Amino acid sequence: MPNFLKYEQDGHVVTLTMNEPERRNPLTGNSAVPDFLAAIDRIHQDHSVRAVIITGAGSAFSSGGDVRNMQRQSTGEVTGMQIRHEYRTGIQKLPLALFNLEVPVIAAVNGAAVGAGLDLACMCDIRIASDKAKFAESFVKLGIIPGDGGAWLLPRIVGMSRAAEMVFTGDTITADIAAQWGLVSRVVPAAELLPAANHLAERIAANPGHAVRLSKRLLREGMHTRLDTVLEMAAAFQSLAHQTADHREAVSAFLEKRQPVFIT
Repeated sequence: MPNFLKYEQDGHVVTLTMNEPERRNPLTGNSAVPDFLAAIDRIHQDHSVRAVIITGAGSAFSSGGDVRNMQRQSTGEVTGMQIRHEYRTGIQKLPLALFNLEVPVIAAVNGAAVGAGLDLACMCDIRIASDKAKFAESFVKLGIIPGDGGAWLLPRIVGMSRAAEMVFTGDTITADIAAQWGLVSRVVPAAELLPAANHLAERIAANPGHAVRLSKRLLREGMHTRLDTVLEMAAAFQSLAHQTADHREAVSAFLEKRQPVFIT
């Protein structure tokens, strides 16, 4: 089976393109999960990477789970315990890996982000949308539940009331509504989506990599950790950051009124 995910790097920015447009880039029934896991591991090992963009080829961002593949799960072909095992060792590995990636991740949502496709966008740090994008937490329409983290991720982005509305109705919302609800940061014309995502990624990558990575870790921990614990982590992280060459360069450049040159 050909690789589902296209990995491209330009300077400090990696772009991951889901590349099965004829099937609307599903996340099951193909190599999507192992491809994402391999890419995330590669990024972890490559400290030259300072920002990541995830997008989809064709008209859709991701259609989520492969509905045809779900038939085997509802007809008795596999047991309930087998299905549980498949979730835990398959699609559920993706939110854990992507959520914990220390490099900032931008979802450039080019089209429909449905079900697990919406959840994938929610695993990212920042979401920007094409004016052609649509969003749906549509599991209930198929008689199932958000199985890959959406029930945890979505309320933390749009609030419990709006998340509940999306989960309980399964209805589709437009890019403009997504922006009003805070699901995406901005909406741009379709032709401007990747340039806008790249411009944002470059603005992130212009900063010292270690400072951005540690800042992301604090933001992630702050989603579920007490204030005093996050403050302790911040003190420890700051003690490391203060002693880096990039911090010294940033301070020198500020005092000398010049552009800094970072090495990490």
